[in-house]
Amino acid sequence: MYKPKPGIDIIAKILDALYRHNPDALFVMSLMHQYEERGSLSKKQLEGLLSKAQKATDIPQNWLGTLEAIILKMPTRYKPVETITASSIYQKDKETGSLINAILARYPQHKRVLFLRAKYENNEPLSAEETGELKKFYKVLRIQP
Repeated sequence: MYKPKPGIDIIAKILDALYRHNPDALFVMSLMHQYEERGSLSKKQLEGLLSKAQKATDIPQNWLGTLEAIILKMPTRYKPVETITASSIYQKDKETGSLINAILARYPQHKRVLFLRAKYENNEPLSAEETGELKKFYKVLRIQP
């Protein structure tokens, strides 16, 4: 349960004033309930509360200023936006494909190369280590093109 902080609680005062202004407002009632249960509101909820409070005429301006200051102190959370660029789209490396085909032509049951071929065909990028493995297999197996 929520323990009230010592001092003046402006958010609770604004919620009470808005409730007295319009007792049927569901938004204000839900904010009051959450504030009583959790003891805080999110930045978006406080911004909604501020917009409602600015429309009410009987709320003192100093309360609104304090609420604005509380909102400005809170961090803004941004969701990262994933953008698809031309460089992020995987393009198959023809040299890697020829290495895979050359190894599998000579040793068709080579499990690691079969795994790498599956990744290659599914357009999954091969890491530098995996490409290095292919080159090493190619040299060790002494495959002539």
